[in-house]
Amino acid sequence: MDTYWQEQFRTRMKRFGATNSGCFHREHSPEAYRLIDDYVAGADLSDVHYEIEEHETGPEILVYLAVTAAGLGFAKSIVELVTAIIKARSEGIKRGDRPSDPLELIVRGYSKDGGYFEEKILRIPPHEIVTAKEIKDALTKQTQKPQKKRQKKK
Repeated sequence: MDTYWQEQFRTRMKRFGATNSGCFHREHSPEAYRLIDDYVAGADLSDVHYEIEEHETGPEILVYLAVTAAGLGFAKSIVELVTAIIKARSEGIKRGDRPSDPLELIVRGYSKDGGYFEEKILRIPPHEIVTAKEIKDALTKQTQKPQKKRQKKK
């Protein structure tokens, strides 16, 4: 894994915490981003401290998650946000957006001991419908795993 990228990610997570596969960028997916923007504007996400960063590969959702049973209460609003993004991408493609590669849902973070972890928890073909339950199950399964230090090489 590129250590420069890891440091950038660590910096974004610190900044965020202080304030408490295919191209899926606004330029290439304007229809999807219109739907995402509409969702975020109308959704009640007041129970979650989050931030959305745009990248070529798609939106990155930064979420501050305390590793406690109470901290897992993030699930409903975050699952709904992730579901809205995935549905927006699929709908955007139907409306003429260009992405056609599968969409990957990846969970990244740092464990209590400071070790970086990254896990692809879902790979979604562009025209496949994924339910909120499937997303919740995948996120819940991933967050319940003990996180080990993992270094991935590129």
